[in-house]
Amino acid sequence: MGSKRHIIETAIAGVIAMAGASAATQVVAAEDGAKEKCYGVVKAAKNDCAANGHACAAHASADGDGSEWLYVPAGTCERLVGGSTAPKDS
Repeated sequence: MGSKRHIIETAIAGVIAMAGASAATQVVAAEDGAKEKCYGVVKAAKNDCAANGHACAAHASADGDGSEWLYVPAGTCERLVGGSTAPKDS
């Protein structure tokens, strides 16, 4: 009986810990709201929004397309290889 109780207690503790981590991540994301569009660093199907004749996220057809973008924390785009805060020719 003791091992069954231990398993249940461990599972409950894990669920509580994951819920707490998720809440902490949301708080950090809300506090760090400064974002910028970063062009040219997107992997195929990983873009954030419309470009190149499509109107939806996840429709980029090629890696590194200079007109596809994704949101990154402000100030980081220029530090990424191929990153630009303005659209560029592919």
